[in-house]
Amino acid sequence: MNKDLIKYLSVDCVVFGFDFDKLNVLLVDRVLENMEQGLIFSDMTLTGNHVYEDETMDAAAQRILFDLTGLKDVYLEQFKTFAHPDRLNKENDRQWLISDKRNPEQRIVSVGFFALLATPKVTLEWKGRNVMWVPVAEVAELAFDHNLILQEALKAMRSKLLHEPIAFELLPEKFTLSQLQKVYEIILDTTFDKRNFRKKVARMKYMVPLDEKQKDVSHKPARLYMFSRDIYERTRKELLNFIV
Repeated sequence: MNKDLIKYLSVDCVVFGFDFDKLNVLLVDRVLENMEQGLIFSDMTLTGNHVYEDETMDAAAQRILFDLTGLKDVYLEQFKTFAHPDRLNKENDRQWLISDKRNPEQRIVSVGFFALLATPKVTLEWKGRNVMWVPVAEVAELAFDHNLILQEALKAMRSKLLHEPIAFELLPEKFTLSQLQKVYEIILDTTFDKRNFRKKVARMKYMVPLDEKQKDVSHKPARLYMFSRDIYERTRKELLNFIV
């Protein structure tokens, strides 16, 4: 692989994590310091970096995510390109670029990717920078234009959730309708009427009811369901629609 970086082209990965309590986003710390002044500033960014000369955008996204977090084989979907000429104009960003021997006046285009993971299944590795899950609702000011990228990724991910069965990737193999409803409510930041939600679910042929119920619960055990990928592929013209 050609290890020369394209200095004007980068990838930013917005990795969402769901833990059945809240929606999180994966952030990386950015610390600038030197021998004379000590700490100059410390803030947070999305997982991102530049692209190699002979690297595809998808390969760059996977490499960058692994280099910062240790995560492998994560499904990442490209959703938008960010190219505003003023996207790197904040003072901290200019200082960061200068310290990295880059021209802060040079325009850098970034291609955004997003992913949605079940955080209990994820193990992050130390890769030289602190990486952490932060609740989306608690994200403060990020470096560069990463707040904008985060908001655009949220829109894209929520749109996909409304019309494709990505929610089932966040559930155990066997799950209840209440668990499924909670996934949609937390990620979409809304509340569904229980009866109307279950009417929508009843039209999903790929939601297979099992002759099983929950075990070891303090309340009345609920019926369990499974998601059938085979049935979904055969009936995918019948789109999901959870628009409130």
